[in-house]
Amino acid sequence: MLRRGVLTNERGTEAMTDAVRDDLANVKKQDRVTALSASTLAFTVCFAVWTIFSIIGLKIKNELGLNDTEFGLLVATPILTGSLSRIFLGIWADQYGGRIVYTLLMLTTAFGVFLLTLANSYPLFLLAALGLGLAGGSFAVGIAYVSKWYPKEQQGTALGIFGMGNVGAAITNFGAPILLVALGGEWKSVALVYAAILVATAILFFLFTKDDPVHVARKKLGIKRESFVAQLAPLKHLQVWRFAFYYFFVFGGYVALALWLPRFYTGAYGLSLGTAGILAAIYALPGSVFRALGGYLSDKIGARAVMYWTFGVSLAVLFLLSYPSTDYRVAGIEGPIEFNITIPLWMFVSLTIVLGFMMSLGKAAVYKHIPVYYPDHVGSVGGIVGLIGGLGGFFMPIAFGMMNDLIGVWTSCFMLLVALVAVNLTWMHIAILKSEKAKYPEQSGPKDLPELEDLHNQLDEGSVSHG
Repeated sequence: MLRRGVLTNERGTEAMTDAVRDDLANVKKQDRVTALSASTLAFTVCFAVWTIFSIIGLKIKNELGLNDTEFGLLVATPILTGSLSRIFLGIWADQYGGRIVYTLLMLTTAFGVFLLTLANSYPLFLLAALGLGLAGGSFAVGIAYVSKWYPKEQQGTALGIFGMGNVGAAITNFGAPILLVALGGEWKSVALVYAAILVATAILFFLFTKDDPVHVARKKLGIKRESFVAQLAPLKHLQVWRFAFYYFFVFGGYVALALWLPRFYTGAYGLSLGTAGILAAIYALPGSVFRALGGYLSDKIGARAVMYWTFGVSLAVLFLLSYPSTDYRVAGIEGPIEFNITIPLWMFVSLTIVLGFMMSLGKAAVYKHIPVYYPDHVGSVGGIVGLIGGLGGFFMPIAFGMMNDLIGVWTSCFMLLVALVAVNLTWMHIAILKSEKAKYPEQSGPKDLPELEDLHNQLDEGSVSHG
């Protein structure tokens, strides 16, 4: 008989599973929708705060006279905190419930945004940016919280809808320049407005949401929280790190470009900050709102198929985006022929829209895998995948700035992304082939060339006779 507080892991898991199944069956639709809606809204606000340096960072760059490398580090620093915090925030959400962790996270981040307005030197800005970056950890908390409200067959769609909170980057790229103008060009006032919105969101989230069914079932049965170390057990699997590397591109690359495109457009095309912000938002928007579609497609046709489409199309688009404006001089029959190849602005923007759309599908597909393969460790596995993805958003803006300073080619950032997606596609395909071979060893021989199959059989017979 199960006794409170002394359950074994195995029996406790069975009891937990039964209790959660019962609770999910009895969950009111209104509570489920409220949890998803409130989490998505909170994530949108947090993501808008997380990417605020894409706009106010340009003001700070001009004030401090920063070069592109220093600017890249400034806009990337919040991404570092948001990434590193995901692992322990995700585990805390599993241990203590996403509702309380989410609320405290937003309040803490709001204080960090306020401290940003007190900075007056580059080192202090970097320090304040570390606190502001906690907003990025909200993703791991939300994934752990939302996934526990839905059965397995609906989690892809639910997590895809939650992931639409990435639209916060588009809101900042589009709205922050407008807010900046409305407030007389004072970036500190913009930061204070963002801090106030975070506090209001935290209060509303706590008032209108409830504890998730898993947390309720754990308290009901008196099951002890799994230790921090035990939560990290799945990280020994290479599969987890492969998912993380996928996310390094689809999420890290997305965040990096959302931060970097305003700088790219003002430099490569000579646009104003307002126009550059709008065009960056046009990229960020499909990279967010279609994540729900990615979750739905992952439920219907499989996350693997969605990932193939994501990497394949992204590779083609990034190759075009990486092609620098080039002047050619060739020897013609009647003398030299000179011409130029430059991607016009309208085509460049169109390609970024396609790229953002494919990234949104890929982000949802990656996270579709996690509750399926690791249902009891969504927080820790989702946290490490989000951490690695977030580190992509940290390292890549720095790399973009360094490549600008060292190589001197505006499109060098897209050259880096071409290499990254090519490695991802290759690794995924090799892993899938190995998995299929292990699952169906009888299908691993030659299929279409019977003469090679005969030779293969003859060699096998020869090895047997010699043996």
